[in-house]
Amino acid sequence: MAPRPAQPPPVQRLLRRWLRPQWPRLWAVSRRIDRFNSAIGRAASWLVLVMLAVGSWNVVGRHLGVLIGHNLSSNALIESQLYLFDLIFLLGAAWTLQRNGHVRVDVLQARWTPRQRALADLLGTVFFLIPFCLLMIGVSWGTVASSWHILEQSPDPGGLPRYPIKTMIPLSFALLALQGISEAIKRLDRLLAPGPSDAMATPDGR
Repeated sequence: MAPRPAQPPPVQRLLRRWLRPQWPRLWAVSRRIDRFNSAIGRAASWLVLVMLAVGSWNVVGRHLGVLIGHNLSSNALIESQLYLFDLIFLLGAAWTLQRNGHVRVDVLQARWTPRQRALADLLGTVFFLIPFCLLMIGVSWGTVASSWHILEQSPDPGGLPRYPIKTMIPLSFALLALQGISEAIKRLDRLLAPGPSDAMATPDGR
């Protein structure tokens, strides 16, 4: 008997019908988030060179300063190296998620179909990633506000202010949450896209 067209599950049909008018807007939101986080991530990647230059100078300056009897480094330069590392890590997290660069349990995902992986990513993003980002924003907000209130400074002489770098913590998680929304839209599109099982099915359902 010739194969007959198969119908997707009722929930999938309902979501397709409901989301179809909204899909251009959702994709536009996803693309804008991707472009925004990509620009920030690429800018943060250039900070690696700056960090290496500062770190190299700190090492060379310390040893050279011993020879000439004059300190060529400073607490500000030493702390700036740490701050640059923080910026690379915090501002690059969302871009790394966009490029699928975070650690995964590949032993499990290797056995899954593309739709199963998309479903796992969608559920993980909606129920774990985004809530965790919102939690971290809430937890860090008071600390950042207090740091700004007192204009917190480094305890070391000549060190850098602490409040600007602390501000990057909630900002980083906000960017990560935004990227999570973009990734959720992509995974939802993959789940709702017609697949081979939607097009044809044999009479016994295989």
